[in-house]
Amino acid sequence: MTRLGYGEQIRRWRVEKYKVFDSSMNSQLSNVPLITAGSKAEGLTCFYESDRDFLFVLERILCVEAGINLHTISDGICVFRMDTSAYSGHCRLLLERQARTHSKVIHNALCDNGQGDILLSSSLFLDEMSAYPSTDSALVRHERAGPSLPTSIGRELHSDRVCALRCHCPSILKRWASRSRHWPSPVLVQKVVSLGAYVTAVGFKESEYKHMEWRIGFNTGESELVNNLSETQAKVYVMLKMIVKDVLRPSKKEITSYVMKNIVFWQAERNPQNMFYAQSFLHWLHDGLKALRTAIVTQQLSYYMIPERNLMAASGLTYRQQSHWIEVITDMMAEGPRVILRLPKIRMAIVASPEPMLWYSMKRMELEMLELEYMNRMTTCLVNGVVEMTDAILQEIGRRHVEVLMEIDQRMTEEGCAVNDLTDIEERMLK
Repeated sequence: MTRLGYGEQIRRWRVEKYKVFDSSMNSQLSNVPLITAGSKAEGLTCFYESDRDFLFVLERILCVEAGINLHTISDGICVFRMDTSAYSGHCRLLLERQARTHSKVIHNALCDNGQGDILLSSSLFLDEMSAYPSTDSALVRHERAGPSLPTSIGRELHSDRVCALRCHCPSILKRWASRSRHWPSPVLVQKVVSLGAYVTAVGFKESEYKHMEWRIGFNTGESELVNNLSETQAKVYVMLKMIVKDVLRPSKKEITSYVMKNIVFWQAERNPQNMFYAQSFLHWLHDGLKALRTAIVTQQLSYYMIPERNLMAASGLTYRQQSHWIEVITDMMAEGPRVILRLPKIRMAIVASPEPMLWYSMKRMELEMLELEYMNRMTTCLVNGVVEMTDAILQEIGRRHVEVLMEIDQRMTEEGCAVNDLTDIEERMLK
């Protein structure tokens, strides 16, 4: 797995480089901070391996729990009160106080519920954000998916953009922080609490009022938790995701990688950390498969941050799928170590000759490092929306980038592989 790009060195490199990217971009964005989220923020996917998840946080808007004193909040901030009587982990937002300056997006998404309350509609909010004009002519927009506004540039660079509002919910975080646990450490628990929460525009699927509901999430805190998993725990998480994608292959996100993340979080919290050593990998993979099978059988898996929320609720899982997946997972558990041979990526790495595999692994790592450095250098060379391509460092990174691709091209040709072009090689290496 290390040679395939899931080792600690490249994982830590990715995390730091995406943090640098966020910092650089936010120094140029005045009113909508950008946060890299999901697998990219966790350092667990190659450059083109999955979509890039971005959280765009609307400034000067705050959602608060009942009992929060509004006088402690600046007058320049629009405040919504969270009505958490909706399905667990969700809320409705009641306008408590307008700011002196109004956001057009927020204003157009406000609704009167006929009882004297003004609510912020998640559905109207998404309509407003979808209609927001883009300044990037190369950006292609795709059909909305939950709270996400998917976009793409070119063939491979896909992004999921989620607009969020900051959320102050100390009682929820206090309940999470006060649990008895083996992991995370008290210091990490306090850091996660300090990172706070967000609400995103998506209601519970089966709710009659889903168009008015918002989901409470802890994106930055959860990224911090993943980044503090041990190498063994992180690799179990990656392999569980591979199993869902390549073996179970859900058609409509009946099971997602987010379910796998929560399974690994519960594993880490409930067990001493010295039990997660390299040789225990297959034990914990088997344990994760067992937890997944239980979740499918019972249609129940508690959300790690808010256990009252069931991640399997309204999953859309049919009886036929349920029966089939239970059978498949049971078979995988009986296979023992051979279960990893079900995964094409792992299988090809095992049967490959050691020397070429190591060479390609080193070139893939260098290629990705160059790609991330190039991405970040471009943001620092951005002047009035235009990249200064004459920058010497940018040109040197580009030169070495092409050089590495040509080395790979030459070796592939010598080994009798069909080579299309350098762009094709890059995409195949970094997926």
